Amino acid sequence: MADDVIPDEIRDFILRHIDSVAQLEALLLLRANTNESWDAPRAAARLYTSEEEIKAVLLQLCADGLLAHKDGFYRYECSPETKVTVDRLADVYRRHLIPVTNVIHTKPRRIREFANAFKFRKDS
Repeated sequence: MADDVIPDEIRDFILRHIDSVAQLEALLLLRANTNESWDAPRAAARLYTSEEEIKAVLLQLCADGLLAHKDGFYRYECSPETKVTVDRLADVYRRHLIPVTNVIHTKPRRIREFANAFKFRKDS
């Protein structure tokens, strides 16, 4: 099976954190430009998507602890362990684009909703 090229750790990360190719592309864009902060219009233009979609994507990445957000700007910021996983994800995606996108597209949307039910929120 073609999806066997994706290591279990990377597949699990995708299932937990990546809901769309746009979300993956946004994460990898900010990862590749760690010295820069990005606002939604700039990221949307770079990724050829709408500002509305990219705002939702960036906010979800922030909620997952993969990006930081301040004054309307986003930047790649996560734990050292997560950075290793995202680096591996970037490499796997570069080499196996179709299998990675297949995992994203076949992911049941209810997984995210179920996982979110168990997250602790600052406002709770």
